Amino acid sequence: MTSPASTSTSRTVDLPGGLSLTINEFGTNSEGSAVLYLHGGAGPRTMVGLATALSEHVYGIVPTHPGFDATLRPDGFDTVADLAVAYLDLLDALDLTGVMVIGNSVGGWIAAEMALRDTRGRIGALVLLNAVGIHAHMKDNEVRDTRVMAPAEMTQLAFHNPAFRPDFSSFSDEQRAAAAANQRTLATYAGEAFTHDPKLRGRLHRVTVPVLVAWGEQDGIALPLYGRGYAKSFPNGHFTSIADAGHFPHIEQLGATLGAIGDFVDTVVKPDQAA
Repeated sequence: MTSPASTSTSRTVDLPGGLSLTINEFGTNSEGSAVLYLHGGAGPRTMVGLATALSEHVYGIVPTHPGFDATLRPDGFDTVADLAVAYLDLLDALDLTGVMVIGNSVGGWIAAEMALRDTRGRIGALVLLNAVGIHAHMKDNEVRDTRVMAPAEMTQLAFHNPAFRPDFSSFSDEQRAAAAANQRTLATYAGEAFTHDPKLRGRLHRVTVPVLVAWGEQDGIALPLYGRGYAKSFPNGHFTSIADAGHFPHIEQLGATLGAIGDFVDTVVKPDQAA
């Protein structure tokens, strides 16, 4: 897979309550809309390829969740709900509307929580890529608890193609420490239940924007059946599977993921504007 060259710029945005967010911006904000890309436990770098590929068409923002990649996480800022409110504050600060929020793994959970709290109509659509956040209700269909896994085991389940799996034996001590710190931050936000809020599924009927749930078929962290259940939880939910991909379909199968998003926009989000 060859990704387009990244042309992002980085800056810090100050939000209400004293929170400072580090964001990377892709493309130009010329129409007052954007795509907001929310990363999972592997950090913001996992969203760069997708944001770069779409930057020719739409302004994109990749924030770093506070506490990831050595950024500051304020005391008391420790839940997925905190992140959801912060990113809605970010959309307010940038005065963006009609925003498509694309979230992978825990980033999808944040996106769903944002849609539940969007009282100002900032969000136009959601795309959840192998998202977590809801209770599966089935013992054999729960999301795997990566907290108890060695890094090599976790990546074996997360990536279908071995070529995409990080070689942890080549990591420096600094890189290992940074990865471990990110996982600790993820565990803080995810809480005791870790992969879900037991009550979230029952609230998703209130999300009125269109939602695409796209799933890597070979995900060993969260099975496609879990993803189908996620899509059915939304009134306007749509499911599609991505072949030959695991927990990060936008990395292993960027072209297929872009195609799925494009079809969703053309047939569901903006059918009247499709060519």
